[in-house]
Amino acid sequence: MGSEAPLPKWASTPCIMGIDEAGRGPVLGPMVYGCLYCARSYQKTLATLNFADSKTLKEEKREELFENLKADESIGWSVDVIDPRELSAKMLRKNKVNLNEISHDSAIGLINRVLNMGVLLTEVYLDTVGDVDKYRIKLSERFPSIKIVVAKKADSLYPVVSGASIVAKVTRDRALREWVLEETSENMNRSFGSGYPGDPETKAWLAHHKHSVFGFPALVRFSWGTCTSYYKDMVEVLWESDKVDEDVGYGSSGKQLKLSNVGFGRVSKRKSEEIESSGKGRCKFFQSRKLEQVTHF
Repeated sequence: MGSEAPLPKWASTPCIMGIDEAGRGPVLGPMVYGCLYCARSYQKTLATLNFADSKTLKEEKREELFENLKADESIGWSVDVIDPRELSAKMLRKNKVNLNEISHDSAIGLINRVLNMGVLLTEVYLDTVGDVDKYRIKLSERFPSIKIVVAKKADSLYPVVSGASIVAKVTRDRALREWVLEETSENMNRSFGSGYPGDPETKAWLAHHKHSVFGFPALVRFSWGTCTSYYKDMVEVLWESDKVDEDVGYGSSGKQLKLSNVGFGRVSKRKSEEIESSGKGRCKFFQSRKLEQVTHF
């Protein structure tokens, strides 16, 4: 996504780039990293375009500024939209990737993307994620030919980062507005509020849209602590021991370890077979579709 059309002439002159994110804190929707780049000689003009930290602007003004920068042939931009399922998967997998690392990787990916397009980047400005000096050193080692500037509140200090903030925020807002709920459960709605954990409307939406077996819709970052309180209402899921996987994720008895943080339990194989054969404790979803365990195909 972004202005990845034929490379303009100014891109072969020394260029600056700003990077910022939108949607780091919400429990719903994607996290978006956006970048804006232009010729270094365009900096003074950039400062007159009234870009500001997107959080300080009303939605209408952000949309207006985004359309203006898209039409400006002296500006380039790009985004990285990180799906909520990807965020949760990375944060919950065995070798966990925390949110700071995901953010760093996204920023690095945007720099690489613009460099690979042939843009002569000489300076990159970013809002800090984690320790300022460590982040700057990490990026400087990765891109030794580029001047890296990492600062707190960079979106308020540097117009090129303010522009990137608008790119990221508008992209995320549009992604939420246009999000298609893949799930087909009855009584689903889009009244999810701001998506932030403290929003009463968001909390009410989560409570209404949780499923006792399948958890939450794909819009939800289920790795967020906000979701933990809902797990106690979910049914116990029984996992059969698989001899092939006994050495991976199983205890010495061959039974899968308890995943208490997402409501999964551990029982003996005999007990699980008894429950399965009797049909007790099974979700209506499986009962209504007459789904049963099979041992042979």
